Amino acid sequence: MAALGSVRRRLAPGALPVDAILAAVVLLVYLLVLALAPESAGTRLTPAVAVWSVLGVLPIAARRRWPGPSVLATLLLMLPGLAWPVAMQTQGLAVIVLTYRAAARLPWRRAAPTFLALWPASMLVGAVHRSSASAVLFGLLVDVLIAMICFVLGQYQRTRRAYLQALEARAVEAERNQRVLAGQAVAEERRRIARELHDVVAHHVSVMGVLATGARRSLTRDPAAATEALGSIEQTGRTTLRELRRLLDVLRNDEEPAAESDALAPAPGLPAIANLVESVRRAGLPVDVQLDGEPYPVDAGIGLAVYRLIQEALTNAVKHAGPASAQVRLGFGPSALSVEVFDTGRGPAADATRRGGHGLVGMRERVALYGGELVTGPRPGGGFRVYARIPMDTLEGLSRLPGAGGRPPVTDTSPQGRA
Repeated sequence: MAALGSVRRRLAPGALPVDAILAAVVLLVYLLVLALAPESAGTRLTPAVAVWSVLGVLPIAARRRWPGPSVLATLLLMLPGLAWPVAMQTQGLAVIVLTYRAAARLPWRRAAPTFLALWPASMLVGAVHRSSASAVLFGLLVDVLIAMICFVLGQYQRTRRAYLQALEARAVEAERNQRVLAGQAVAEERRRIARELHDVVAHHVSVMGVLATGARRSLTRDPAAATEALGSIEQTGRTTLRELRRLLDVLRNDEEPAAESDALAPAPGLPAIANLVESVRRAGLPVDVQLDGEPYPVDAGIGLAVYRLIQEALTNAVKHAGPASAQVRLGFGPSALSVEVFDTGRGPAADATRRGGHGLVGMRERVALYGGELVTGPRPGGGFRVYARIPMDTLEGLSRLPGAGGRPPVTDTSPQGRA
C-alpha cells in the first residue's frame, strides 16, 4: 500500500508542471549569474554552455515522476565533466535538489543510495579540475558540508511532515471520539427521561383503571359519582396521550424525524391491506388475497405489524420477482394469526438470500415484538415466500375484514418453502 501511495503521488496531475517551473527558475537564475559574472570567473555564457545547462535541469523537472531515471540521468550528465571543465553547470544544482528530495520523501535507509550515488561522483568531477591539493581539500569539505545540510534538512522536513500528519490524525480521532461520547451521553439522558416518562404513563394508566372500576361499581347507585369518575378518566387519558407522544419524541432518532403528515395520519391496520393490494396491482404485479377462518379484530399494534410485513413482502416482489404474480393469505386461527405472502417470480439471488436485508430484519423485529415467528426463503417452485405466525392473547368481537376475497388456500409444507 505504501508503494502504491508513492506511485500515486508521483503521478499526481500537478507534479510535473510544478517541477518544471522549479527547473525553469533554477535555469534562469544560473544563466543570469553566468551572464553577470566577470570574464575572470572562468566560465562564460556561450550557446554550448546554455544548452548544456538546459540538459542539466531536466532531471529536476522529472524528479517526482521518475526519481530513479532522474538520478541516473544526472550521473550520465556529470561524466563529461571529467574531460570538459565547463561540463559541471546546472548538474551540480540538480545533485542538491535530488538529494534533498530523496531525504524529504524517504526514510534514511532508502534515501542513502541516492546520496551515495550522486555526491562521490560530483566530488570526483570537482576535484579533477582543481589546481592544487589545498583547493581539492577545501572543495571536498565544502561538498561534504553541502551534502550533509541537504540530507539533514530533507530528513527534518520528512519527520516534521510525519509529525504534523500524526497530529492531524490524532485531532480527527479525538473529534470523532468526542462526537461518539456526546452521542452516548445524549442517548443515556434520553433513556433516563424515557424511563421517567414510562413511570408517569404507567401511573396514569393505573389511575384510569382504578377510576374505571369505581365508576362501574357506582354507576347504578351513584350516577353523579360515576360521571365525575368518567370525567377524571377522560382528563387522565388525554394527559397520558400527551406523555406518550413526549416519550416517542424522546426515543425518536434525530436522523429520522417524523413528518407532520405521519404524526397526524392514523397507523394503518388490517382494513388498509385492501388499498395496499390495489396499489401493488396498479404497479403491475397481480395479487390475490385469501382469507382462512373468520376474521376478527386485533390490537392496533398487531394490525400495523401485519400491514408492514405484507407491504415489505409485496414491495420486494415488485422489485425482484420480475414477470410474476403474488398471493397474500391471512389465517385467523383460534390461537394465532398467520400471514403468508409468496410470489411466482425468479426469486432473489443466492447471496442476497444469505445476507438478508433491512426489510427482512424489520419484519423479524416486528413479529418478535409480539412473540411470533417469521420464516422467509425461496419456494421450491420458484419465487420467494414470507410466513409469519403471531399468537393472539384474546379473541373477541368477531367481524369481517373488508375488501378481501379469494380462492382456496395454497398449502406449502416443504422445508424449502419455509427456509
